[in-house]
Amino acid sequence: MLQVKDIHTFYGLSHVLFGVSLEVRQGEVVCLLGRNGAGKTTTIRSIIGLTPPRQGQIIFQGEEITGRPAFQIARRGISWVPDNRRIFPDLTVAENLEIAERSTGVPPGRAWDRAKVFTLFPALEKILGRRGGYLSGGEQQMLSIARALLGNPALLLLDEPTEGLAPLIVQELEEQILRLKQGGISILLAEQNIKSALKLADRCYVMDRGRIRYHGTVDELRQNEEVRSRYLLV
Repeated sequence: MLQVKDIHTFYGLSHVLFGVSLEVRQGEVVCLLGRNGAGKTTTIRSIIGLTPPRQGQIIFQGEEITGRPAFQIARRGISWVPDNRRIFPDLTVAENLEIAERSTGVPPGRAWDRAKVFTLFPALEKILGRRGGYLSGGEQQMLSIARALLGNPALLLLDEPTEGLAPLIVQELEEQILRLKQGGISILLAEQNIKSALKLADRCYVMDRGRIRYHGTVDELRQNEEVRSRYLLV
């Protein structure tokens, strides 16, 4: 589904990612773990085209997308849920959803529409007239994911989806992400919350200072106390 090969990404003159490589297979949830500043968000931004790498390759469904504009990458089937959600605060929930709807090229019956989104997030249907700026953190996160799904992605990039949410909301969000996985969407999840990551992911990559320091299955990471204590514990 996705191959990231030895990418180096810069912000101006600052070298931020150093030879990052990872892959996401069809139907997998892959988690990118690390502390704040480890390079998780920059990796996501590199994939979606907002901060293109200067070196390396990004290949999606067999096609190289390195350096392509973000809108072209989105049209090819990658949707991004940013860590700050980026809801339009002056638009209603319905309007936020309307501007994201896209079904071109999606086989009948597989397209995400509002009805399908509301089966995943029934709370959104009850607040369609509420402006985005008046939503709670949990409601904003649901709306942000729903908006991404209306783009009918094959790959969903989730950046810190549980950050700042109450434990009960986190639990509900975890259940919804697992439902997406069961529906066949591949997910790359950047996360600090190791408990959530271990519940959701098939495999994990651990980042520190712009490099991949460890890669393995969830069970392997659970058993590797050295990696968890060195790179993940605060």
